[in-house]
Amino acid sequence: MTVKRLGVQMVEWTGKPAYQQVADQLRGRIAAGEFTASGKLPSLAELQKTYGVTVTVARDAIRQLRTDGLAVSHQGKGAFLTVDSAKAARLADPAGAITELREEVADLRGEVAELRERLSALEGN
Repeated sequence: MTVKRLGVQMVEWTGKPAYQQVADQLRGRIAAGEFTASGKLPSLAELQKTYGVTVTVARDAIRQLRTDGLAVSHQGKGAFLTVDSAKAARLADPAGAITELREEVADLRGEVAELRERLSALEGN
């Protein structure tokens, strides 16, 4: 749970570690495609300012995203998204996973219908 104060999303005590709250917020932003254009995640200083946390909490949040396969870090350059990070972040959320599955089922249904039409044409029906 976060509290917005002057446009800053502050982490508050909910029983969940602060680094996990920040990682969850970042995961949601990744799923929404917020960092896709640059591929770069906010710096530790930016995370500290945005979420009102210590550098240790910010570092642990990025470490969690790396562990989850959503980011890679380069010494002195920052943290960057992995190739399929947006999709992986959406799948980490049950609602996102369901939406993804529904889209895949709809695509498969379309492909099956197309194959039926082609088969029917080949059989001359």
